[in-house]
Amino acid sequence: MNDFAYVYILESLAPSGGFYVGLTDDLAAQLTTHNAGAVPHTAKSRPWRIKTAIAFRDRPKATAFEKYLKSPSGRAFSKKRL
Repeated sequence: MNDFAYVYILESLAPSGGFYVGLTDDLAAQLTTHNAGAVPHTAKSRPWRIKTAIAFRDRPKATAFEKYLKSPSGRAFSKKRL
């Protein structure tokens, strides 16, 4: 059993580029899902690689951090620091 929740940032390797922020309990499986085109939001920018992943033992904190990274100030923070 996995005790962690992961907040992750994916980086597109496609010419159009881009980033995607998400939350998962299984990081490897989630990357496979994104690269298989099973997530509509990321399907057009495949392939993806993990740029950053942060493990949390507290799922509510992970959810709050994911929400922050999706905000304007969180996007600025991640571009500069992550």
